[in-house]
Amino acid sequence: MKKLTLFFTILGLVATTIVVAWSGVDPVFHAVVRIGIGGFCVVVLCQLLVDGILGLAWHVAFPELGYRRLLGARMVRDAVGSCLPLSQLGGMVLGVRATCLRIGKSGANIFSSEATGANLVDITTEVMGQVAFILLGIISLITYQGFHPLVMPVVGGALFLVFGSIGFIWTQRHSGQLLRRFGGNFVRKMTEQWQKSLLGNVDATQNYLEEAWSHPLRITFAATCHLIGWLGSAGILWITAWYLGAYLTFFQSIAIEGVACAIMSVGFFIPGSLGVQEGAYMVLGHIFGVDAPIALGFSLLRRGRELVVGIPVLLIWQLLEMQNFHHQHSNAKIEQVAITPMHDFAHKGSQKEDGCLD
Repeated sequence: MKKLTLFFTILGLVATTIVVAWSGVDPVFHAVVRIGIGGFCVVVLCQLLVDGILGLAWHVAFPELGYRRLLGARMVRDAVGSCLPLSQLGGMVLGVRATCLRIGKSGANIFSSEATGANLVDITTEVMGQVAFILLGIISLITYQGFHPLVMPVVGGALFLVFGSIGFIWTQRHSGQLLRRFGGNFVRKMTEQWQKSLLGNVDATQNYLEEAWSHPLRITFAATCHLIGWLGSAGILWITAWYLGAYLTFFQSIAIEGVACAIMSVGFFIPGSLGVQEGAYMVLGHIFGVDAPIALGFSLLRRGRELVVGIPVLLIWQLLEMQNFHHQHSNAKIEQVAITPMHDFAHKGSQKEDGCLD
């Protein structure tokens, strides 16, 4: 698995280098610089707003877990996928760990089974919102360009996501025995690569999933919030295009972002969608009359805002992990100190009793 990830990482870097070389370094550099510091700060703030909506989507489905915890775990999950040389699967696994993290001295502990179930449901509702967003993108593309040759493959990819999400939901709700019988070995292998016993007990995870899916209204609201979040990402592209001098309509931005989202979903196993994202933006930008350097600037600025948001998130997460570890270690020492005198007192008492008996 590590060798495969490294292979696709190198392949993505090579593809990105080829795309940049083909477009020309100077035009791309000028396109990116054109946004300016102020414009880039606006884009980053919009990204934070979208992150807040995504955290809300998760909180709607699991209000008992708390908004701050879920927002932080969601941002860690995204940061791992965008800033580290890991596939989306790596982000999901470490997102489970971040969900278990205790925030503050009064924060409640979350078992790994609950965190796993909550992440699975959030990912599924996100896919549901993503499918709706991709369909909106396809409709916008057809409205602008008619039945472009790119439309049919994207429709096929969207249908694949639809049936995949339906199967994923059915698996979570009805296949507890299948998960218990065949999922245990897979779960153990996956967690050994990242963290020991990360996913916890399979039965507890399945029970938590069944409880979550027994609230269809929450699931519907969560998927709707995710759709709003995806529309927000199209809004960020619209603002970015305006700063770079490519005046797209909002529906054209939905078409570009939605179809690019479908293309990148197919290559989810490639760390950071390296090469795939750049190629998607350039092809779609060409369809809407956007010059290749500017379209490539869309991708580079997207990676830039993800790094600006993601790196501090990862650093804060690691600081909280160290703080939590230190807190647990201190508590363990206090418990050991408290138990030792009681043990010594009991031991001395027993010696005195023995002496009296003698």
